[in-house]
Amino acid sequence: MNTNTFRMARPASLVSLLAATLAWGALAALPGAAQAQSAQASPSLYIQGSQARQGTDALAIGATLPWKGWQRPLWGGQLTGYWDLYASRWSYDGLSGQREHLSLVGLTPTLRLRMDEGRSAWFWEGGIGLTVADKRYEIPNRTFSTRANFASHLGLGVGLGEQRQHDLVLRVQHVSNAGIKKPNPGENFVQLRYGYHF
Repeated sequence: MNTNTFRMARPASLVSLLAATLAWGALAALPGAAQAQSAQASPSLYIQGSQARQGTDALAIGATLPWKGWQRPLWGGQLTGYWDLYASRWSYDGLSGQREHLSLVGLTPTLRLRMDEGRSAWFWEGGIGLTVADKRYEIPNRTFSTRANFASHLGLGVGLGEQRQHDLVLRVQHVSNAGIKKPNPGENFVQLRYGYHF
C-alpha cells in the first residue's frame, strides 16, 4: 500500500471507530444504565487521539479540574465548567517531506451542558483556550506564524458507568492565532477522548 492510499484509508477507519464508539455510548446511556450519583463533579484524567487533513495526527494526555460549586440552569439543563490542562504531540509531514513532530501544552476553560436538569448521560461542551508549542507548525500547504495559538472546540459526549465515571467525547477543534500575526491558516482536528473521573 503506498502512502497516498494509506492517507485515504485512515479517515474511513477513524469514522468507523467514531461510529462504533457513539453506538456503544448510546446503548450504555439507555434509561437505567446510569442512575447512580454522577462522578462528573470530580477531576479526571484523559487520553485523546486527533486527526487533521493531510496526515497530521496528534495524541494528548490531560486532566480536567471542575469549577467546584459553579453551575447554572440553562435551556432545561445544567451548565457546569472545568479547566482542561493537557500536553499534546503532533506528527505530520514537514516541508522537507520527512515526518516531523512538535509538542505543545494547553489550557482551556470549558463549559459543559448536560440536559434534563443535569440527569442526562449525554452532554454538549465547548471552550476556547491557549496553546504554546515548542516550534511552529509547518507543512507544505500551510505555515503557522506563531508558536502560541488559540484552541477552540465543540464536542458531544456521554458519561458511562454506574457513577458516570467514564467520559467518551467526540470533538471538533480549531487551532489558530486569531489573526494576531500573518499568515494564519489554522488547523482543524477531529478528536476522540476517553476520560476517567476519580
